[in-house]
Formats: sequence, C-alpha cells, structure tokens
Amino acid sequence: MMRGNHVILKVSSVLATVLALTLLGITSPAPQAVAAGLTPETFADIAQKYSPAVVNISTQKTFKGKTSRREFFGPGPMPGPGEPFWDFFEKFFPEMPREYTQRSLGTGFIIDPKGLVITNEHVVKNADKIKVKMAGQDGKEYTATVKGRDPQTDIALLQIDAKETFPSLTLGDSDKIRVGDWVVAIGNPFGLGHTVTQGIISAKGRIIGAGRYDNFLQTDAAINPGNSGGPLLNLEGEVVGINTAIVATGQGIGFAIPANMVKNIIEQLETKGKVIRGMLGVQVQVVTPEIAKAFGMSEPRGAVVAEVHPDTPAEKAGIKREDIIIEYNGKPIKEMNELPRLVAATPPGTKTTVKVLRNGKEMTFPITVTELKEEQFGKEAAEQPKEENTIGLVVEDLDARMAQHLGLKETKGVVVVEVMPGSAGSDAGLRRGDVIIEINGKAIPDTKTFQKVLAEQPKKSYARFLVKREGRTMIVAVELPEK
Repeated sequence: MMRGNHVILKVSSVLATVLALTLLGITSPAPQAVAAGLTPETFADIAQKYSPAVVNISTQKTFKGKTSRREFFGPGPMPGPGEPFWDFFEKFFPEMPREYTQRSLGTGFIIDPKGLVITNEHVVKNADKIKVKMAGQDGKEYTATVKGRDPQTDIALLQIDAKETFPSLTLGDSDKIRVGDWVVAIGNPFGLGHTVTQGIISAKGRIIGAGRYDNFLQTDAAINPGNSGGPLLNLEGEVVGINTAIVATGQGIGFAIPANMVKNIIEQLETKGKVIRGMLGVQVQVVTPEIAKAFGMSEPRGAVVAEVHPDTPAEKAGIKREDIIIEYNGKPIKEMNELPRLVAATPPGTKTTVKVLRNGKEMTFPITVTELKEEQFGKEAAEQPKEENTIGLVVEDLDARMAQHLGLKETKGVVVVEVMPGSAGSDAGLRRGDVIIEINGKAIPDTKTFQKVLAEQPKKSYARFLVKREGRTMIVAVELPEK
C-alpha cells in the first residue's frame, strides 16, 4: 500500500509541475518529441514530402501468334488431319496471324533529378512501351526507356524521356536499419494509384529462393501486387529497400532488396547498361549440420565446394571439390549465401585470397577473380528402376545413352530412379534423377561398387554423397541406418 501511495504522490507531483509551468506560460514539448523512439503520431509528413518522387509504371508488351480453332470450335474433342470435318475446318477456320497485347502495372521511384527511375526488372521485362506517371490526380505522364537491367537481382534503371528536373529520393544505409525499426512503403497496389502503408522491419538477410544473391529485408508494411519496385523508407525519408516480393498466402510478409545492394548495381546500369560480376568458378552449397558431421566439423560454417569448374580461377589456384570455404578476401564466411554476394561484388581482375578447410586443416590460396559467365545445365531425369539398397534408393548404372538424355558429361555413375518415402535417402533430400558419383570420396562407377562402398560404411554414421542434379554438382549428407 505504501508503494501504491508513493506512485500516486509521484504522479500528482508531475501533474502539479506541468500545471505550474502552464500557468507560467511555459509549454511542454510537442507530443512527437515526447514520443521519440515510440510509435510516431503520424506518417503524413513522410507521405506528403516523399510521395512526389514515387511514380506509377505501366507497360505494354506485344506478342505475335496465331488464332486458335478452339476459339470457334468450343470445348470438346477437335478433329485432326485425316478425320471427318478436318477439311471443313481447314477451309473455313484457318489459323490466322494475331497480335496479343499484355499490360502490367508497377511502381518505381526517381533517384536522380534528371529523371532516372529505379524499379524491378520484372515490371519492365520485354516491355515494348513504358509509361511513367507522377503522383497526384493531375499527375503528368511520360514515356521512359530502359537504361539497364539486372535480372539476377531484379533491378532495372529507367530514363524518363523529358528534359526536366524531377523530385528525387536518396538511397540510405540499409546496413544500419534494425529489426523493429519503423518503415513506410509507397506504391501502386492493384493499380489503384499512390498508396502509403507503414510497418516495421521484421527480419534481415532473408533467403526466399529468388536467386543466388538473395538477401532480403522482411517487413510487415503492407505490400501488394503493383507495389513492386516502390521504395521502403525509414523515418528520415531515405530509401532502405526496394519492395519486390510478397508471400501470397501470408499477411504482413513482404520483402525488399536492401538499398546497399542496389547502389553498386545502379552505378553499373547507368554507365554500362548491365552488371559485371566477379567469379571464382566453384559451385557451392550450404554446410548443413549433417554435412558438418560428415566432415568431422564441430559446427556448420562456410560454404562447401561441390564442384570446381575447369579453366577457372578456382581450379588454377588449387581449390578442390569438398573444400569448405571459410574466408574470402579476409572476411569470414559464416553462411553459404554470403560467398556469392562477396565474389559478385569483386571487380574482375582483382587479386584476393580464399581460405578453406581441407581434411580438417586450414589452407589459404591466392586467387585472381575473373568475370562471371552464365552456364547452362541439363534438366531431365531417368526412369527405369533396377536395384535397391539399405537407404531406400532404387538405382541403375549410368550409360552413354542415359548421360546424353540427362545432359551430363559423365558416363559413369549410378542413377537414382526411385526414392522410398520415409527412407534415409528421402530424409537426406535425394531425388529421382540424381547421379551419385562418389561416396565419402570413393568413385562410384556402377551399382555394384555403390552397394559395396555403402556396405562398408559404419552404421549410424553420416556419409557424403557427391551428386549430379540437373547438371549441377552437390554434396548430400546421408545418415546411414543400423544394418
């Protein structure tokens, strides 16, 4: 009770002080200042000041094709060549050339007073015509052209075709934004026109499977179709992200590309029209807890090398398959996805170092980065079962015919043609069409060797499977059951 009286007396004294100051003509700070760091009283000032630099983008894409007889015939079976009524349809309902027009809507924002606009690449992809509309009911509309595109990060840079000075936004430091910080999204959802929503940063460094350079900010500020390419602002009005993706089945889950990733990209798009990235020449994958155990590591870290491409900086430097890259250019690699971003940001011709774990020992290799070249991979899988084993796989020998069918250079190995549900192979993520090349570093040229090497492995241990999947090499850790 004494504690309660103490609180009452304390509050009363505060009220008395405020009353006394008011009587003396001394006013207290504004509500916004008192609430600094808490919920802002309003976001109207931000919306009013920065919305003029946000634009609505509409595109038009024209596709050439032919009219379909299905349009005239309706549902149900259609006659084919040689069947009754075929000649009738050939004569009276021919397939005619036709153009299809597809329109889409999105958002962008002006990043330079001379009319440079940032948006998502998918908003303007294959567009024949691009229109940019300014904010407001009487907003002017301009044509725009693509100055540069980067599909890898889904960023495009447009140039408004007008010699005017435009309001613009500034890219902030997205590394400084914290989980829980307030943000404001401005966009054109569902083509409704300028809309402002608010929320917080829910998470950083999100990997959503959009590409090799995934590194998204997650926010609960409402982002809907049409918001793509719009700015995510902090309370100072700086752009900390470019709104890009949503989870269609979830509420309050939107993703934005961090502004710091965009800065270097925009500079290259403006000067070169494309982004030039560095390359090591390795294919890497995540070091899972299971893979870490298979390599005898105390904890998962780094990026494990599943394949070293021939005639690349990595091969010339001496990096090998199953090396675990733990440091690049002096920066520790804690998670696999950090490595591609660091390498990509390295200008071709740069001399750097790569530190790896090989057989439990650290080794450092000097390496000269070259320009990244995209590669094509095969996509098909085999389908003829032959031989089962203790981890629930049905496998068969790889031959030249099947290798050609799968788009593989290898002609030796074992093809997985079936995976038993609930088996060790299924739990490890092995799939039909995977080609098993090695187990724990031992070559697997055929099913006989596969069964022999598998039988030699200790029970209840992890085995490293070197697998070729859709043209890519990867390492899979399989937990072996008791025999």
